[in-house]
Amino acid sequence: CAPLGVRAVCQGATVTQELLKEGFHRDLLVKVELGAVGEDAEGCAVAVRTRLPPGIYVDPYELASLQQHNLTKVVLIPEVIDVEAPEYLATELLVLLHVEPDSRCSRCFRAALPVHGRYHRPAAETEEAVVVLRSPEVLVCCCEGGLSAECWVPAEVEAPCSGKPTGPCQWYSKKHKPAHEESILQVPVGLRQHSSLVCVVTLLATGLCSSLILAAVCKYGHFS
Repeated sequence: CAPLGVRAVCQGATVTQELLKEGFHRDLLVKVELGAVGEDAEGCAVAVRTRLPPGIYVDPYELASLQQHNLTKVVLIPEVIDVEAPEYLATELLVLLHVEPDSRCSRCFRAALPVHGRYHRPAAETEEAVVVLRSPEVLVCCCEGGLSAECWVPAEVEAPCSGKPTGPCQWYSKKHKPAHEESILQVPVGLRQHSSLVCVVTLLATGLCSSLILAAVCKYGHFS
Protein backbone atom coordinates (compact mmCIF):
# COMPACT_ATOMS: atom_id res chain seq x y z
CA CYS A 1 0.00 0.00 0.00
CA ALA A 2 1.13 3.54 -0.69
CA PRO A 3 2.07 5.72 2.28
CA LEU A 4 -0.66 7.99 3.64
CA GLY A 5 1.31 11.07 2.60
CA VAL A 6 1.38 9.97 -1.04
CA ARG A 7 -2.37 9.37 -1.00
CA ALA A 8 -2.89 12.94 0.24
CA VAL A 9 -0.60 14.45 -2.38
CA CYS A 10 -2.22 12.47 -5.20
CA GLN A 11 -5.77 13.64 -4.65
CA GLY A 12 -7.53 13.90 -8.00
CA ALA A 13 -8.24 17.08 -9.86
CA THR A 14 -11.77 18.27 -10.60
CA VAL A 15 -12.85 19.42 -14.06
CA THR A 16 -15.98 21.40 -14.88
CA GLN A 17 -17.05 22.43 -18.38
CA GLU A 18 -20.01 24.63 -19.23
CA LEU A 19 -21.53 25.79 -22.50
CA LEU A 20 -22.40 29.48 -22.48
CA LYS A 21 -24.76 31.42 -24.80
CA GLU A 22 -27.45 29.89 -27.01
CA GLY A 23 -27.81 28.58 -30.55
CA PHE A 24 -25.02 27.51 -32.90
CA HIS A 25 -22.33 29.87 -31.55
CA ARG A 26 -21.27 29.10 -27.99
CA ASP A 27 -18.40 29.51 -25.53
CA LEU A 28 -17.00 26.41 -23.84
CA LEU A 29 -15.91 27.41 -20.33
CA VAL A 30 -13.48 24.93 -18.71
CA LYS A 31 -12.52 25.08 -15.02
CA VAL A 32 -9.84 22.93 -13.39
CA GLU A 33 -9.17 22.57 -9.67
CA LEU A 34 -5.98 20.63 -8.98
CA GLY A 35 -6.64 20.04 -5.30
CA ALA A 36 -3.54 18.99 -3.33
CA VAL A 37 -1.61 18.33 -6.54
CA GLY A 38 -1.72 22.08 -7.20
CA GLU A 39 1.33 22.51 -4.98
CA ASP A 40 3.31 20.25 -7.34
CA ALA A 41 2.21 22.19 -10.42
CA GLU A 42 3.07 25.66 -9.15
CA GLY A 43 4.86 27.60 -11.91
CA CYS A 44 3.99 24.98 -14.54
CA ALA A 45 1.74 25.17 -17.58
CA VAL A 46 -1.69 23.56 -17.14
CA ALA A 47 -3.92 22.50 -20.03
CA VAL A 48 -6.84 20.27 -20.86
CA ARG A 49 -7.02 17.89 -23.81
CA THR A 50 -10.42 17.07 -25.24
CA ARG A 51 -11.89 15.56 -28.40
CA LEU A 52 -14.73 17.54 -29.92
CA PRO A 53 -17.23 15.31 -31.76
CA PRO A 54 -18.12 15.99 -35.43
CA GLY A 55 -21.19 17.99 -34.41
CA ILE A 56 -19.10 20.86 -33.03
CA TYR A 57 -15.97 22.66 -34.22
CA VAL A 58 -13.56 25.52 -33.53
CA ASP A 59 -13.19 28.23 -36.19
CA PRO A 60 -9.41 28.47 -36.91
CA TYR A 61 -9.75 32.03 -38.27
CA GLU A 62 -11.56 33.24 -35.16
CA LEU A 63 -9.00 31.39 -33.04
CA ALA A 64 -6.08 33.03 -34.87
CA SER A 65 -7.54 36.46 -34.11
CA LEU A 66 -7.93 35.62 -30.41
CA GLN A 67 -4.38 34.24 -30.19
CA GLN A 68 -3.02 37.32 -31.95
CA HIS A 69 -4.44 39.41 -29.10
CA ASN A 70 -3.17 36.86 -26.54
CA LEU A 71 -6.71 36.06 -25.40
CA THR A 72 -6.36 32.29 -25.63
CA LYS A 73 -3.76 29.55 -26.23
CA VAL A 74 -5.01 26.55 -28.18
CA VAL A 75 -3.52 23.79 -30.34
CA LEU A 76 -5.86 22.14 -32.88
CA ILE A 77 -5.33 18.74 -34.51
CA PRO A 78 -5.88 18.79 -37.43
CA GLU A 79 -5.03 22.44 -38.02
CA VAL A 80 -7.06 22.60 -41.26
CA ILE A 81 -10.80 22.55 -40.54
CA ASP A 82 -13.68 22.68 -43.01
CA VAL A 83 -16.00 25.12 -41.25
CA GLU A 84 -18.73 24.63 -43.89
CA ALA A 85 -18.98 20.83 -43.62
CA PRO A 86 -22.17 19.41 -42.07
CA GLU A 87 -21.99 17.10 -39.08
CA TYR A 88 -22.31 13.90 -41.13
CA LEU A 89 -19.27 14.81 -43.30
CA ALA A 90 -17.03 16.16 -40.50
CA THR A 91 -14.52 14.39 -38.24
CA GLU A 92 -13.72 14.83 -34.58
CA LEU A 93 -11.24 17.50 -33.50
CA LEU A 94 -8.48 17.16 -30.91
CA VAL A 95 -8.06 20.34 -28.84
CA LEU A 96 -5.31 21.24 -26.39
CA LEU A 97 -6.52 24.27 -24.43
CA HIS A 98 -4.17 26.08 -22.04
CA VAL A 99 -5.96 27.16 -18.87
CA GLU A 100 -4.85 30.23 -16.91
CA PRO A 101 -4.68 30.65 -13.10
CA ASP A 102 -7.88 31.86 -11.49
CA SER A 103 -7.20 34.80 -9.17
CA ARG A 104 -10.08 33.74 -6.91
CA CYS A 105 -8.56 30.33 -6.13
CA SER A 106 -4.88 29.42 -5.71
CA ARG A 107 -5.29 25.91 -7.15
CA CYS A 108 -7.86 26.78 -9.81
CA PHE A 109 -7.47 27.39 -13.54
CA ARG A 110 -9.96 28.40 -16.22
CA ALA A 111 -10.26 29.22 -19.92
CA ALA A 112 -13.00 29.83 -22.48
CA LEU A 113 -13.02 28.56 -26.06
CA PRO A 114 -15.48 29.70 -28.76
CA VAL A 115 -17.13 26.69 -30.41
CA HIS A 116 -19.76 26.35 -33.12
CA GLY A 117 -22.41 23.75 -33.84
CA ARG A 118 -22.55 22.14 -37.29
CA TYR A 119 -25.66 21.63 -39.37
CA HIS A 120 -27.21 18.18 -38.95
CA ARG A 121 -29.43 16.12 -41.21
CA PRO A 122 -33.15 16.98 -41.01
CA ALA A 123 -34.95 14.91 -38.41
CA ALA A 124 -38.32 13.16 -38.64
CA GLU A 125 -39.77 14.18 -35.26
CA THR A 126 -37.39 16.22 -33.10
CA GLU A 127 -36.28 19.81 -33.76
CA GLU A 128 -32.97 19.41 -31.89
CA ALA A 129 -29.90 17.20 -32.33
CA VAL A 130 -27.83 16.23 -29.30
CA VAL A 131 -24.03 16.64 -29.31
CA VAL A 132 -22.19 15.05 -26.37
CA LEU A 133 -18.93 16.59 -25.09
CA ARG A 134 -16.87 14.21 -22.99
CA SER A 135 -14.94 15.43 -19.95
CA PRO A 136 -11.41 16.60 -20.90
CA GLU A 137 -8.07 15.23 -19.70
CA VAL A 138 -5.92 17.35 -17.35
CA LEU A 139 -2.29 17.92 -18.44
CA VAL A 140 0.65 19.66 -16.78
CA CYS A 141 4.01 20.64 -18.28
CA CYS A 142 6.98 21.59 -16.08
CA CYS A 143 10.26 22.17 -17.89
CA GLU A 144 12.10 22.54 -14.58
CA GLY A 145 10.71 19.35 -13.03
CA GLY A 146 9.03 19.23 -9.64
CA LEU A 147 6.10 16.87 -10.32
CA SER A 148 5.65 13.84 -8.11
CA ALA A 149 6.24 10.58 -9.99
CA GLU A 150 3.55 8.91 -7.85
CA CYS A 151 0.88 11.38 -8.99
CA TRP A 152 1.64 12.16 -12.63
CA VAL A 153 2.28 9.92 -15.65
CA PRO A 154 3.92 10.97 -18.96
CA ALA A 155 1.46 11.88 -21.72
CA GLU A 156 2.02 11.87 -25.47
CA VAL A 157 1.34 15.47 -26.49
CA GLU A 158 2.74 17.03 -29.66
CA ALA A 159 2.70 20.62 -28.43
CA PRO A 160 5.27 22.95 -26.81
CA CYS A 161 5.03 23.90 -23.18
CA SER A 162 3.32 27.29 -23.05
CA GLY A 163 5.66 30.15 -22.15
CA LYS A 164 8.80 28.00 -22.25
CA PRO A 165 11.13 29.07 -25.08
CA THR A 166 13.74 26.33 -24.59
CA GLY A 167 12.82 23.26 -26.59
CA PRO A 168 9.95 20.81 -26.09
CA CYS A 169 9.03 19.69 -22.59
CA GLN A 170 7.32 16.57 -21.30
CA TRP A 171 3.61 16.81 -20.56
CA TYR A 172 2.10 14.77 -17.74
CA SER A 173 -1.47 13.69 -17.13
CA LYS A 174 -3.41 13.15 -13.92
CA LYS A 175 -6.51 11.17 -13.28
CA HIS A 176 -9.27 13.57 -12.43
CA LYS A 177 -12.84 13.59 -11.22
CA PRO A 178 -15.19 15.33 -13.66
CA ALA A 179 -17.93 17.38 -12.02
CA HIS A 180 -20.11 15.95 -14.80
CA GLU A 181 -19.12 13.01 -17.01
CA GLU A 182 -20.29 14.84 -20.12
CA SER A 183 -21.88 18.05 -21.38
CA ILE A 184 -24.79 18.23 -23.79
CA LEU A 185 -25.13 20.68 -26.69
CA GLN A 186 -28.54 20.85 -28.35
CA VAL A 187 -28.38 22.02 -31.97
CA PRO A 188 -31.52 23.12 -33.85
CA VAL A 189 -32.33 20.94 -36.90
CA GLY A 190 -34.97 21.09 -39.62
CA LEU A 191 -37.88 18.69 -40.01
CA ARG A 192 -38.03 16.39 -43.02
CA GLN A 193 -41.67 17.21 -43.73
CA HIS A 194 -40.66 20.84 -44.31
CA SER A 195 -38.15 19.98 -47.07
CA SER A 196 -40.50 20.79 -49.98
CA LEU A 197 -41.53 24.12 -48.47
CA VAL A 198 -37.89 25.08 -47.81
CA CYS A 199 -36.90 24.23 -51.39
CA VAL A 200 -39.75 26.28 -52.89
CA VAL A 201 -39.08 29.32 -50.70
CA THR A 202 -35.33 29.12 -51.40
CA LEU A 203 -35.89 29.01 -55.19
CA LEU A 204 -38.33 31.93 -55.06
CA ALA A 205 -35.99 34.02 -52.91
CA THR A 206 -33.03 33.20 -55.18
CA GLY A 207 -35.00 34.11 -58.30
CA LEU A 208 -36.26 37.38 -56.79
CA CYS A 209 -32.84 38.47 -55.57
CA SER A 210 -31.24 37.59 -58.93
CA SER A 211 -33.87 39.63 -60.75
CA LEU A 212 -33.32 42.66 -58.51
CA ILE A 213 -29.55 42.46 -59.01
CA LEU A 214 -29.95 42.14 -62.79
CA ALA A 215 -32.37 45.07 -62.88
CA ALA A 216 -29.95 47.23 -60.88
CA VAL A 217 -27.06 46.33 -63.18
CA CYS A 218 -29.08 47.18 -66.29
CA LYS A 219 -30.29 50.48 -64.83
CA TYR A 220 -27.12 51.80 -63.21
CA GLY A 221 -24.37 49.82 -64.91
CA HIS A 222 -21.96 51.47 -67.35
CA PHE A 223 -21.32 49.43 -70.47
CA SER A 224 -18.69 50.40 -73.02
